[in-house]
Formats: sequence, C-alpha cells, structure tokens
Amino acid sequence: MSTHLTPDAGQSQPQTRLDISFPADVNRVGEVVDKVVALATQLHGETGKEQEVALALTEALANAVKHGSKNNPALSVQCQVITEGSMMTVVVRDSGPGFDPASIANPLEMAGLTADHGRGLHMIRQLVDEVRFERHGAEIRMVKRF
Repeated sequence: MSTHLTPDAGQSQPQTRLDISFPADVNRVGEVVDKVVALATQLHGETGKEQEVALALTEALANAVKHGSKNNPALSVQCQVITEGSMMTVVVRDSGPGFDPASIANPLEMAGLTADHGRGLHMIRQLVDEVRFERHGAEIRMVKRF
C-alpha cells in the first residue's frame, strides 16, 4: 500500500490531500478506512460524521475490490481524499470497466426489493452529502460536510 499526504497552505482555505493506492484485496480495506477516519478526526474532531464517512468508504472500497477489480490483487484500487475547510471529498477508483449507476434499482422500491445488489449504493447516498460517478462508473466521488 502506498500513502501520500500533502498539506497545501497556498489555497484560499487550507487544503489537505491524501492519496492511497492498494492491491484489490478486501482485507486491505480496513487500513484505508482507518487512515481516512484518522485524517477526518484530526481535521474536524469527533463529530460522529467521521463514522458516516467510514461506513460509506468501506462500502465504496469493497465494491471497487469486488466488482471493479474482481478481487484480483494484481490490480490496484485508488482512494484520494481532498479536504478544504469543512468539506471532505473522497474519490475511489478501480481498474474495471465501470457500470451504469442508473441501472441499479432502488432497494426501497418494488424492483429493488429482491435484487441481490444495490443496497450499498443506497446506503452511500444516505451517508454522504453528494455522490457522483465518473469514468463510466469506475470512479465514485463522495462529498461530506463537517
């Protein structure tokens, strides 16, 4: 696992950037989540929102490992965190082809009630303030305000 932390005081609001790359192995997810939560706690204190970030990030990273990288540790998953003021942006990227987020049924509606997937994405959307998919679904951007 490689980790790089960069404080940038040259911005209008102080910005911190954390870049982590790790083999697509579900056993590595916890390490990444711990580093991101530690950064959130260091910058914003223990507000309870860091646990919402932890849960959303755990799900996003697990999806990237399982679905995007097919549990292949020869492939890597990237996690990038950018903090600016009270806002934290977390980006998770995998090396897979992506997916169409609109094709995932809402688990609270009839079509999604019996689906074997989709609950994690629903949970992520409930836990963070903004969610956006890029790179044809191979990248998720989550924004949390503290």
